[in-house]
Amino acid sequence: MSDLPDSNGLLILPHLRVQNANAISSPLTWGFPAVSAFIGLMHALERRLAGRFNLMFDSIGIICHSHDAQVTEGYQRAFRLTRNPVNEKGETAAIVEEGRIHLDITLLFAVSGYAEGDQDNPLNAERQVRRQIAHEIAEELAGMRIAGGSVFLDPQHNPSLLPLATSAEARSEQFRRLHRHWLPGFALVCRDDLLSEHLDTLREENDQADLLDAWLDLSRLNIRATPPTRSDRVEWRAQRAVPNGWIVPIPVGYGALSPLQEAGSIANSRDPHTPGRFVESLYSIGQWLSPHRLRDVEDLLWFASADPHAGLYRCHNLYAQTRFSDDKE
Repeated sequence: MSDLPDSNGLLILPHLRVQNANAISSPLTWGFPAVSAFIGLMHALERRLAGRFNLMFDSIGIICHSHDAQVTEGYQRAFRLTRNPVNEKGETAAIVEEGRIHLDITLLFAVSGYAEGDQDNPLNAERQVRRQIAHEIAEELAGMRIAGGSVFLDPQHNPSLLPLATSAEARSEQFRRLHRHWLPGFALVCRDDLLSEHLDTLREENDQADLLDAWLDLSRLNIRATPPTRSDRVEWRAQRAVPNGWIVPIPVGYGALSPLQEAGSIANSRDPHTPGRFVESLYSIGQWLSPHRLRDVEDLLWFASADPHAGLYRCHNLYAQTRFSDDKE
């Protein structure tokens, strides 16, 4: 199991307005940009800031306040597609379907500085200096793209950079103060545990069931009949895997389909200087939870790991691991 990187600071960019972000997160899922898009944004932002601040970006948290998928209304929905210019023959050019969504999100970046005694560490600076650094980073982000969408800052909400508390009690109190500013909103966490639990449930009825069956069953809304209790009428109720929050199918990275190829051996690759391979999407179950239901900022942070030998390149969130391991103790 991957461990969350040790961070000693938190950069908060509240209420970013994103227009026309990519809503198709994988070949099988849609409705919100993939987590890998946000982790890619984090790495791209760190590269842009190289040499300006002594900060390393370790992980990212995603809180969605509102969303507006660009789809037609009705029983059957379809993406609102753009009209492409005609070709040289005056004919309508082929349309590549693209899903777009407008978002209002808050991004949290867990950051690391140098040694705590280092005077050049931005986390040791005064509050006003840290606020100025956060504003400069937010302005830099405004010139970038989030999942292909344009970014607009909300002048009514100020970004902030603050050191994370060290003791458990102080950290809990710090998170309690912070999550008030993220309401109303929902944070995306990973629920790998639901897949294994639901697989055990399915195998009670069908011993041939696999993880794909469990993933598909959790991805849809199941309405089941319940035996009559006080009357002779059968009641139909939605089957929920969890009592709180809303579970969704999400892509969490990529799995290798081929051996690692030498740099430059794959024709038309974007980077001819880096070894590459063909991959496919990895899927899991995510859950949208209100921040007030979380206990620590680490519950909503995502980070990436790579294991070339196993062929796994995936995004991790340790909400289920830390939450339920603490409950068992």
